[in-house]
Amino acid sequence: MSLDDHSGLETLYGIHRADLRRFLIARTGDAADADDVLQELWLKARNIQAGPIENGRAYLYRMAQNLVVDRLREKQRRMERERRWSDQATDFAVAGAEPSDRSQNAEEAILAREEVATLVSAIGNLPDGARKAFELHKIEGLSHADVATRLGISKSGVEKHMAVAMKYLRRALQD
Repeated sequence: MSLDDHSGLETLYGIHRADLRRFLIARTGDAADADDVLQELWLKARNIQAGPIENGRAYLYRMAQNLVVDRLREKQRRMERERRWSDQATDFAVAGAEPSDRSQNAEEAILAREEVATLVSAIGNLPDGARKAFELHKIEGLSHADVATRLGISKSGVEKHMAVAMKYLRRALQD
């Protein structure tokens, strides 16, 4: 049976609705899900802008099967996304195990603050040219060429200032 007009598919839907519902219940395993898919099928059948359809009944069943597969894929993607989120939130803990607390403890926080204070002090104690070059390059994110332009020196001068700064900071942090 060939369908040339839009209303023919709607008519076939009405004729085969009960059979389609049984088909969908068998595929989804749940009457409520089957009814949702059936409603979605109805909307698609009403709004389809296809050409002539050779076998309208087979076309409806294929649409129904495709909708079931689409829902299954979406459910699997959602479950995988939730599993990944759960794994990250619990630090990939095994089921039944206590999740670990990934926040800093007091000692780590104090050590981090002391290291930052040492670094700030060391940057402040750099020779003037090295400090300016370091701040422009590492803190403000300028390239060596931009730092050279800003300071009115050559690019190799910036590289020398950076070498001095890095050597001085390395020593300060190792002490």
